[in-house]
Amino acid sequence: DLKNLVAQLSLMNANAEKHKDNPEFQRDMLETLNHSVQKMKLLLQKLSRSENAEKPQPLAVDEVARQALALKSAFEPHPQLLVEQAGLLVLADRERLERVIGHLIQNAIEATPRDGHVMVRVGPAAGGRGEAVEIEITDTGEGMTEEFIRERLFKPFDSTKSAGMGIGVFESREYITELGGALEVTSQPALGTTFKVVLPLHRVAAAATIA
Repeated sequence: DLKNLVAQLSLMNANAEKHKDNPEFQRDMLETLNHSVQKMKLLLQKLSRSENAEKPQPLAVDEVARQALALKSAFEPHPQLLVEQAGLLVLADRERLERVIGHLIQNAIEATPRDGHVMVRVGPAAGGRGEAVEIEITDTGEGMTEEFIRERLFKPFDSTKSAGMGIGVFESREYITELGGALEVTSQPALGTTFKVVLPLHRVAAAATIA
């Protein structure tokens, strides 16, 4: 979490000099700073509690995705959200799921030129998967080779970033698998990348009536 916050603030700081006179950037920067401060406060609260494990709960995936995007509002390209069906529920820890989505969005932004596009789509999974939800993050960035995906992408402590630890995608896949889902990736060099998070749909049982 701290690594992600540092990366967000560092990228925003790098853009600040160029866009400091742009009112829209100033608004986005203040919003991003506010969300970052709230995140850090939550981290401090968790560190101060002896019992900090959170139990999975039903979460609306579109709401979690919106929160993850809110932390990226000052970055370029601005990620866009397409919600094909609102209110789809999954059973997960809110902080961990938001961290997974946020990490994949951050990677997409960093891999994509400012005039490119990053799209986040939330909706029912395609046919053949049973009852499931998809979160799809697509970018028009530099892309990856099949060899890189196969040999290095999911390998912990192997990072192409100078300040990275190379554990984000590995941790993301581990948590998604823990939830009974899957993390899939397709990519082409110079054309872009698509990460797809597929999670089991959670249905809230109807309350039993007492005769």
